[in-house]
Amino acid sequence: MEMYSANTDREPIADIEEIRAAVQTAAQKRVNDCEALLSLLRQLEELHRDIRDTLFQESLPSNRQHLYFLLREIEVNGGWPYIQRMKLAELLQTFENDAVMESLDD
Repeated sequence: MEMYSANTDREPIADIEEIRAAVQTAAQKRVNDCEALLSLLRQLEELHRDIRDTLFQESLPSNRQHLYFLLREIEVNGGWPYIQRMKLAELLQTFENDAVMESLDD
């Protein structure tokens, strides 16, 4: 069963834009609340993984021509979606920089 369908015009899809706006609103409501923002990021990562491992995998092309078009679309329109995690060293560096700035203010 072939489920592949390329969105070659790359127009924003209304429901996806609504989701994007809702996530942005949720993040803005949690400004300066590190734990709540971290929870939001974890939820987004879990959703990404769930979609990738179920619906996306099930919709992969079953013939070479459609696979070629999918790979071409990935190449042309921004590559593979990836949720990058902040490295602990970067987090600690930010903390250290803030501590140095506070000590200079004293």
